[in-house]
Amino acid sequence: MRLSSALLAVVFAVPGARAAESGLPPLKLDPARITVSGISSGAYMAQQMHLAFSDRLAGAAYLAGGPWHCAQGSLSTALAQCMTPAQGKGPDIATLATAAREAAKAGRIAPLAGLAGDQVLILHGKGDETVSESLSVASSELYRAIAPEAKLSVDLGRAFSHTFPTLDAGASCAVSAAPYIGHCGFDAAGTIFEKLLGKPRRSADRAQGSVRSFDQDLYRGESDAFLAGKGYVYVPEACAKGSRCGLHIVFHGCQQNADTIGEKFVREAGYNRWADAYDVVVLYPQTRATLAPLNPKGCWDWWGFSGQNYDTREGVQLRAIATMSAALGAALQ
Repeated sequence: MRLSSALLAVVFAVPGARAAESGLPPLKLDPARITVSGISSGAYMAQQMHLAFSDRLAGAAYLAGGPWHCAQGSLSTALAQCMTPAQGKGPDIATLATAAREAAKAGRIAPLAGLAGDQVLILHGKGDETVSESLSVASSELYRAIAPEAKLSVDLGRAFSHTFPTLDAGASCAVSAAPYIGHCGFDAAGTIFEKLLGKPRRSADRAQGSVRSFDQDLYRGESDAFLAGKGYVYVPEACAKGSRCGLHIVFHGCQQNADTIGEKFVREAGYNRWADAYDVVVLYPQTRATLAPLNPKGCWDWWGFSGQNYDTREGVQLRAIATMSAALGAALQ
């Protein structure tokens, strides 16, 4: 019996096979305009990125996340102290500050002097029942302890749940469910860009650039970084044509990766139209869910499943993102 080519492709398909993706495009990027943000596990990851590479980053924004090294390499500590801790049972800021100073002295994160003058925005919704507001407060306290000269802004007064707030995209702002994007009448992406980069260069009516997928395996090195095969980058038209542009790295939350919700976060969170207004390339790295190590929701590593150096420059995920940034034209090391 002869099988059609289409049927042969189905019968002999390799599980998990995907179409080949190309690498990231080399662009002309401004090293003084590299920033980062994230939500939930992505907020933890963004803070790890900021402390690891503060000598090369200009600022960071965190939505519904806690302080660097909160879990101290322990899942049980992460669950007990770093999501919804009981009253008085959250992270000890003095301990985390000491750990940061020691890590900086050893060269495992950037010198803490690199945080001086950086713009830092901490956001948390009043309706968030997944991550306690106290963790965002703890994050602000850590910055005050280790980086008193950082330009810190804390916004805890808005009424949204554990979701990424937009003007009109996504589900109800009061609901915390996939894709974790809420139409809240609050443009979090625009607020993040304005805090980190000042006033826009032009109006932000709609995204006119292009979302491109790329092969993340090209940037993970020899070790598994527990990333998806495909990542995304948004390139404004001006940047594609050779203008000198900034770079903003965005970390999605748990169950918000493209394997779970497709390109909804990449296209609907609101970053892309602001990227056009600011001449900023937006990098959207993507995780993958795993059972060994245990990470079934595709979270970023903020408790140590990828190795003991997870929240330092030696962490496999942070190294992979740094390599992606360098490929775009923004070296972090």
